[in-house]
Amino acid sequence: MNTLFDPLVIGSVEFRNRVWVSPMCQYMAEDGVVGAWHSAHLGAFATGGPGLIMVEATGVVPEGRISLGCTSIEDDRHAQAFKPMIDFAHSQNAKMGIQLAHAGRKSSTMRPWDEHRIATQAEGGWQSVSASDIAFEGYPAPRALTLDEIYQLTEQFADAAKRAVAVGFDVIEIHAAHGYLFHQFYSPLANKRSDQYGGSFENRIRFLLETTQAVKAAIPANTPLFVRISATDWVDDGWNLIDSIQLCNELKKVGVNLIDVSTGGNVHSAPITASPGFQVPFAKAIRTECGILTTAVGMITEPEQAQYIIETGEADAVFLARAMIRNPRWALNAAEKLGIKIDWPLPLERGRTL
Repeated sequence: MNTLFDPLVIGSVEFRNRVWVSPMCQYMAEDGVVGAWHSAHLGAFATGGPGLIMVEATGVVPEGRISLGCTSIEDDRHAQAFKPMIDFAHSQNAKMGIQLAHAGRKSSTMRPWDEHRIATQAEGGWQSVSASDIAFEGYPAPRALTLDEIYQLTEQFADAAKRAVAVGFDVIEIHAAHGYLFHQFYSPLANKRSDQYGGSFENRIRFLLETTQAVKAAIPANTPLFVRISATDWVDDGWNLIDSIQLCNELKKVGVNLIDVSTGGNVHSAPITASPGFQVPFAKAIRTECGILTTAVGMITEPEQAQYIIETGEADAVFLARAMIRNPRWALNAAEKLGIKIDWPLPLERGRTL
């Protein structure tokens, strides 16, 4: 039986515990480049004792960003900007991952606090793309990607993964959830193509599988490769858990080490009743049916709750977001609450109670 503060080894990487920081968009990049805000944001987590810090959804191309304020890793300059943050995390014995992304039809937005949602061309916005020319509610219609553009994006994901590993990231995650581009391809609600990337289940997952294979081939064999999926669209006739299990079996075959299990994001009005741990059963089902490592995410806030998820084998690690925003040193606090003594950064030792 594993516990929350047991180490986990994946490939050549040993994570000191199973408390992981979920990727969280900050909307504070300038032309896709991370800066002082990200250094403080990620650095706070690094001093807080987690096993892994996952950097926010980062566009593999500028047009792959969700918003004007989102990060990208489109070239070496953008990649190098992450290096001081990675080095600091490593100095604190925390591993760093990056979530490689393309937002598809949910891109080209302003920041959440701006007065309007969609960025105009004058503001730096761009034409969004997707599997088909079907708009997400409240967004302009995207343009359907051509075959050549699909092939090119697969190469661009692989190139981005190479840059990420070169700059020091320990983990690569492909973002295929929350209604973004890969999810737009595999969900029948957003994909109405009639070529080899649309129609059947096998065709709709093809883009993700081909890209995953390309990324796997582009990085060292022992570098952990994760994929975040949405396990259900939460509506009839949409993507569902049975589909997800089939997809994850295929992802496992092409070398994915872990499935980061979330849900939703592809249907604006999906009837989701969020409650503590509401997505955990999906992580458990995929772990059981596919025999692959999974993480659970979504309203995991209490140490005892997280410990139970690991002890009962519902998932192999937990990703926390809002709980980490409220307390970047959640892991240190959780260990004390569970009566487990772990290493603290020396400047913080005086804060111990255990």
